[in-house]
Amino acid sequence: MKAKHSLVTKEEVKEQYNKFVGRKFFFIFFFSVLVVIISGISTSLGSADISIWDAYSAILHKFFPNYFESDWLADACVWNLRLPRILMGIVAGIGLGVAGSVMQAILRNPLASPYTLGISSGAGFGASLAILAGAGIVSGKYLIIGNAFVFSLLCSFIILGLSSRKGATPETMILAGIAMMYLFGAMTTILQYFGEAEAVKEAVFWMVGDLDRSSWPKLTLITGALVCCIPLLIIKSWDLNVMGAGDETATSLGVNVKRTRIVTMVVATLLVACIVCFTGTIGFIGLVAPHLTRLAIGGDNRFVLPVSGLLGAVLLISADLVARNIIAPVILPVGAVTAFMGAPLFLYMIMRRGREYW
Repeated sequence: MKAKHSLVTKEEVKEQYNKFVGRKFFFIFFFSVLVVIISGISTSLGSADISIWDAYSAILHKFFPNYFESDWLADACVWNLRLPRILMGIVAGIGLGVAGSVMQAILRNPLASPYTLGISSGAGFGASLAILAGAGIVSGKYLIIGNAFVFSLLCSFIILGLSSRKGATPETMILAGIAMMYLFGAMTTILQYFGEAEAVKEAVFWMVGDLDRSSWPKLTLITGALVCCIPLLIIKSWDLNVMGAGDETATSLGVNVKRTRIVTMVVATLLVACIVCFTGTIGFIGLVAPHLTRLAIGGDNRFVLPVSGLLGAVLLISADLVARNIIAPVILPVGAVTAFMGAPLFLYMIMRRGREYW
């Protein structure tokens, strides 16, 4: 009788587990479809009058020319102007969402993100140094991009160097990140104080964050970074789950906590650096997307990472859709729109959260 009761209990637990896992796969499918739908709508909206069907036809015509037809206006608008911007928003949103979820997991802090850890501030200083002083690591047309990339990595390495002296604990890494955010922010302010008006204006526009600089070559580089970095982070997702129970517990289960924290932080930072050097500072995506994901599906990082990436893509291309059309033909910087969207959403989540998910 006892064995039968135990068997029923196991079946019930297995059924509940399968239902819970099915819910997670549903969110992956749902956000994937939502990305496609929003991308189609965004491709059809703009100064040129193109319907949603014309936009999809222009895309499908490239792959199936015998089955779909497209005119020159739709081809020019979709492939040369709108599609690179939308795809840049998708890959940037995925990268920022995944990186934010990883940083929150390894630091066990819901406020950890590429922005709050100072990585975006480092990129902003590098870009400002190139724009206002003309100094940089590389020269030519890659001066701003190269500076932003190098200084964002430099900021991360300083954080890792300072925190490793104290055992790379979450507390020291967060404090070091906040210190770097203020340090690079102060240096950027000094550069702007002595800079010329037009150069300061350009630097401020860069730091706000935008997708106007999108192009197919830049998109290829960021996509390559995603392909290299995200699988490495997903492989470490089980270690991140164990580390969520505490460093001592993770160590007792055979996880090298210090090495895992440093490796995942370096990979996540490299991913963020590859994005922000092309898009500028886009805040709240890496902060809000992991929060919403954990509220919806729990804290299993094997699913949190991909779902956070897809949700980050949805949030960013939605914000860009608003930025391009709210006061058209003027295009607002998408970084400002994400802040407008993210701040009230984040406050709402704080007020409505009835349980801790960390």
